[in-house]
Amino acid sequence: MTDPAYFEHLYRTDPDPWLLDSAPYEERKRELTLASLPRPQYRRAFEPACAAGQITQLLVRRCDEVVAMDLVDLALERLGQRALDRVDARRGSIPQDWPEGAFDLVVLSEVLYFLSPADRALTARRTVESLTDDGQVLAVHWRHDFDEAASRPDDAHADLHSAGLRGVVTHEERDFRLEVLERA
Repeated sequence: MTDPAYFEHLYRTDPDPWLLDSAPYEERKRELTLASLPRPQYRRAFEPACAAGQITQLLVRRCDEVVAMDLVDLALERLGQRALDRVDARRGSIPQDWPEGAFDLVVLSEVLYFLSPADRALTARRTVESLTDDGQVLAVHWRHDFDEAASRPDDAHADLHSAGLRGVVTHEERDFRLEVLERA
């Protein structure tokens, strides 16, 4: 896994290190992400690596409950400033701190390529194990190589397919890959 100190340093030096709140690219990607969800409403969602809650803020419109997790306290503080109802914000990282209970939506956004191959495989298994029978997984990742990534984004998506998930929505662009998956 990418060293957690990397993420902590980013948030200490920049309140929006990936321009999630300001880049037109990020806004468009979020809109496509939520528009890709096949169902209008979900009961319980899990969003690891939630950052400052940009996607979380949109998920609460479509989910009765969202468990949002990040390993950086500053990110969770910024999430808390959004004052979102129905959000259970937690400190932790995947796959080690996977929450209890079942989810009908797991959102893996810009996180899998930071994990080692073994942690990616365990995350894929835990994702499948925690899904309700009608559960879905939304996975979206930047497609370009970068130094901090432990793996390529397309490899991370392949792990989800290997764990027994199949794509029901696929959107690929030069810059990112988005999939909604469910049990095969």
